[in-house]
Amino acid sequence: MKLFLLLLVTFASVANADSLVFEGDSGPGVGKHIVFLAGDHEYRSEESLPAVARLLAKHHGFKCTVLFNIDPKTGEIAAGKPSLMPGMEALDTADLAVVFLRFQNLPEDQMKHFDDYLKRGGPVVGLRTSTHAFQIPEGKPFEKYSFRSKADGYELGFGHQVLGQTWVGHYGRNHVQSTRITVIDEMKDHPILRGVKDVWVQAGAYVGKPTDGDILTMAQPLEGMTPDSPIVESLPPQPSEWTRTYQSESGKEGRVLTSLYGTPEDFTNEGYRRMMVNGIFWALGMEDSITPDLDVSLVGPFNPNTFGNQTHALGIKPEMYEGFESPIPANNNVNRPGNKKAANKKKAAN
Repeated sequence: MKLFLLLLVTFASVANADSLVFEGDSGPGVGKHIVFLAGDHEYRSEESLPAVARLLAKHHGFKCTVLFNIDPKTGEIAAGKPSLMPGMEALDTADLAVVFLRFQNLPEDQMKHFDDYLKRGGPVVGLRTSTHAFQIPEGKPFEKYSFRSKADGYELGFGHQVLGQTWVGHYGRNHVQSTRITVIDEMKDHPILRGVKDVWVQAGAYVGKPTDGDILTMAQPLEGMTPDSPIVESLPPQPSEWTRTYQSESGKEGRVLTSLYGTPEDFTNEGYRRMMVNGIFWALGMEDSITPDLDVSLVGPFNPNTFGNQTHALGIKPEMYEGFESPIPANNNVNRPGNKKAANKKKAAN
């Protein structure tokens, strides 16, 4: 019996090691559970989402579970691949899903929890590449969520059907042009925009036009990667953030906020961070708790990596982000694949 209990405890600790939980003890979010899904190849969702989660837990009392793509051999956080996300059963008790995924093809037993969540009409906040969150082969269960879905009644998948847009393309030149975001005058009194000003994001613009809903903001590409860069005159503003609802199988309408941005350096901008925190409150139906001076300050050390395809920090396991004072990322630029490639290239040149 003792051996059985020891094995059970060991199994539980291994299972829990794949996810990260922050839980606050006071604030309007007490009793609410938010699940964050971090799984993209390029835009450092594995750094953005833990930072937002612990902010919401520390300042506002939410329970926040963060799930990652995990390398099953090492237990380390992997950026976008392999397409595995242990802990998806956390969605069974979620009040909100914050989704930052790209081209995922999760195992059926994991995907089922996401499917069940949408069937019950759970609210969704979708960031950047979530317009093309899934790439599931035809003939497979849950193929309808794929960004190129041809499923009758669910064309173009999760992005189109839930977020209001599937993948369209970049607007301008990514990695060399940043973006200024401005509030649409008619929407300035929307709860999500309370206290929001001076929004700049490092990520380049996407082509954005939702199928329906309310457009809140417009994105203007800039000629450089700093907030004071001049605008790209040839590229007029495109929609940036919007709200809508989707109809679930249960008959319930789920609230949705879509943002075409969300890199960790985007979240260093207070205006963008405030807009996303406000948006999370709104998606949960908690707009009465949104004030212009809501605390959106970052919690603990946050020195994010600049986004790049498969240039994530290596050797990081979810437990390295536990608590409110652990640095994000845990080892910053050390061992990033992009750095290794650059170092090898320099070495060869010499």
